[in-house]
This record gives sequence, C-alpha cells and structure tokens, in this order.
Amino acid sequence: MAIFNLKGKTAIITGGGSGIGKAIASTFAENGASVHILESDLNAANQTLNEIQKSGFKAIAHCVDVSKYEQVLDVVQGIGSQESVDLLVNNAGIAHVGTVESTEEADFDRLYSVNVKGIFNCIKACIPLMKKAGKGSILNMGSVAASVGIKDRFAYSMTKGAVLSMTYSIAKDYLASNIRCNSISPARVHTPFVEGFIKKNYPGQEDEMFGKLSKTQPIGRMGTPIEIASLALFLCSDEAGFITGTDYPIDGGFIKLNGK
Repeated sequence: MAIFNLKGKTAIITGGGSGIGKAIASTFAENGASVHILESDLNAANQTLNEIQKSGFKAIAHCVDVSKYEQVLDVVQGIGSQESVDLLVNNAGIAHVGTVESTEEADFDRLYSVNVKGIFNCIKACIPLMKKAGKGSILNMGSVAASVGIKDRFAYSMTKGAVLSMTYSIAKDYLASNIRCNSISPARVHTPFVEGFIKKNYPGQEDEMFGKLSKTQPIGRMGTPIEIASLALFLCSDEAGFITGTDYPIDGGFIKLNGK
C-alpha cells in the first residue's frame, strides 16, 4: 500500500491558484484527497482545478477572500454539510518589502488581514467540524522570516512570527480533540511570484538577480513548489500522526548554515 495516501479525506487549501498552493492542491488530489481550493483569484483557482480534473482527480474551486470571516464560514459550512473537513492547509499569503519606517499603516493592515487574520478565520471556521469528527490536521505556511531577521521584511516577518505562535497555540489547545497543528517554514521558493518580483524590480537583470537570490540559500538554489508540497503531504497524512506543535524549516540550510 502506498504511504502518505489521503484517500477518503477532504482537504481545504487556501491560495491554491498558483505557486506553492497550486502544488499542494495537485499533490493532495493525486494522493486521493477531495480538494477544495479557497482562492481570491477565481481564474487562477479554475486553472489549477482544470489541471487536476484533466488528470482524473477531484477538486472544487471557491472564490473566497480569507480576510473576510463570513465568506470563509459560509464556504466551510457548505463543505462540511456535504463531507468531512479532515485537512486544512493555510497557504494564502501576501508579501511586502520595507522597514518599519517605509511600511505604511495600510501596508501593515493589509498583510495582517491576509497572513494573520486569514489563518485565524479559516481555523475558527474549521475547528468545530474537526472537533465534532474527533480528528483533523491543520498545516500553516510560515517562513524562515519567523525565525531569523531578513532585511527589509518588517511587516512580512511580523505576520509569519504570528503564524508560528498560532501554530503552537492551536496544537496545545486541541490535543484532546485529536486535532494536530503544524507549520512549514520555507526559504525562497521558485514561484511565479518570485519571477514577477524580479521582473518588476530588476528589469534587464533577471538572470543575474535570479542567480543572486538562489545563492542566498546555502544549498545554492531556490526550493521548488513540489518540494514544499511533498512535506505538506507527509505532515497531513496519517503517517505523521505522532507530530503536532512543530515547525518544519525547508530552507536549503538558510536558518542554520548562513554565515558559517
């Protein structure tokens, strides 16, 4: 029997329209899960959905702004009325470049609303269904920025530190309900977002900057979305049933090996 099989499980994945979220949605579907993608960009979500369905697997897309609790609750309750809610992957997130001086209040609030409140909203909506079922697994997308200082990432780092703290708190509070909660903290991953960032900020220097950014990881390259998705698959599988309240850096040595 194949390990890390999610057959019979329903997974809610936020931000599944591109990058890491898309890879997680596809990987979970390929391994038997019924996948529900919660995404503010419905066109991107439908593209992921079409690719999954063309491969013969099951997925549904929902247009949801995770910063809006009523939107999240309506969708989650609709899913819960039809099937179990076994897995929640809080992947949706946005980035910002800036120090505390250059970060405007609107920037700070925007990052908080998605990266922190969005996770709160999704967990708050899903926990009652998981408690009723007596089981569940929650996986939050953190960042190495939660553990080490990264230049010009003040607001982003703040949100990812909150993700780490929420992970520990949820894991502790719901041990008796058989609900696990863990997080993944990637370093730089090669996604469309990174490509767009380089193109916008370094026009004409794309190849050079891609190389420089790749080398900020001691391993000498960026991660790939499928590598993050593979770790997510393990942590949400029954084989990881003894793991909760843990953050998993997947960072090419970034946290421990930089400067050594």
